[in-house]
Amino acid sequence: MRHGKKNNHLGRTAPHRAAMLSNMASSLILHKRIETTLAKAKELRKYAEPLITKAKTDDTNNRRVVFSYLQNKEAIKELFGVVAEKVANRPGGYTRIIKLGNRLGDNAEMCLMELVDFNETMLAATEEKAVKTRRSRRSGAKKEEVAVEATPAAEAPSAEVVEDEAPATETSEEEKAAE
Repeated sequence: MRHGKKNNHLGRTAPHRAAMLSNMASSLILHKRIETTLAKAKELRKYAEPLITKAKTDDTNNRRVVFSYLQNKEAIKELFGVVAEKVANRPGGYTRIIKLGNRLGDNAEMCLMELVDFNETMLAATEEKAVKTRRSRRSGAKKEEVAVEATPAAEAPSAEVVEDEAPATETSEEEKAAE
């Protein structure tokens, strides 16, 4: 029985799977995004994110542990240098999986896996959203009242405000009559 065995074997032997995940993690670190199948990306996330967490504290032991997984000096330099600097204040969730559709040959689900802090277009989009502030109706009404009070009393806008209040009282009288 396979109770509690959650890892996807991906149709490979254990050493082949370890080598494939190591190569994919190195490519992800060096290129910041890779295109792969959804099943491989989900397994790669479980493989790569703990390595990125270890890279946040740069000491000899962590470098050796990560090197035992990746076996790639360039990837280690990139991971402990550029990547660790960008993800230093992020508590987790260093990767993003974006589904692309199915592959033509075998209809496998394809996806784009990328490091979150390195997608410049999405970072720019979130900054634009952060600039916009949500305004409630009350604050808008207060601004209108301030604008009306600032205008001289002889002008028409003050008369319009009184007209807006008058129909409201008529509707309340009609409701009382209906009761």
